[in-house]
Amino acid sequence: MDLKTIADALVEGCRTGREMENLGRLYADTAVSVEAVGMEGMGREAKGLDAIRGKHEWWNANNEMTGGSVSDPLLHGDDRFAVIFEAEGRDKASGKAFSMKEVAIYHVADGKIVREEFFYAM
Repeated sequence: MDLKTIADALVEGCRTGREMENLGRLYADTAVSVEAVGMEGMGREAKGLDAIRGKHEWWNANNEMTGGSVSDPLLHGDDRFAVIFEAEGRDKASGKAFSMKEVAIYHVADGKIVREEFFYAM
């Protein structure tokens, strides 16, 4: 897949709740996901597709999304793209609502996402 096809598929999957399906289809087995800050015992980096799946599972188990938006992809050359996420949600344990804006940068090589980096404010 080329960069635009991957970027469009990722955005469509995020808009329709198919993020987990996209992992197996769009990501390299050795992909790395890097958060701006460490998450509850997981650190900042998740290395490999299984670790990235685990990060998604943790997020879904601990948070309920109540609203938000996903921008169209912003392409950069032939190997990167960015997406802007705005999210409203609730922490399941505390019931506390949150609002966040996040920029995600995706690096693509050999037709797969090989690295994603998240920048956000909550």
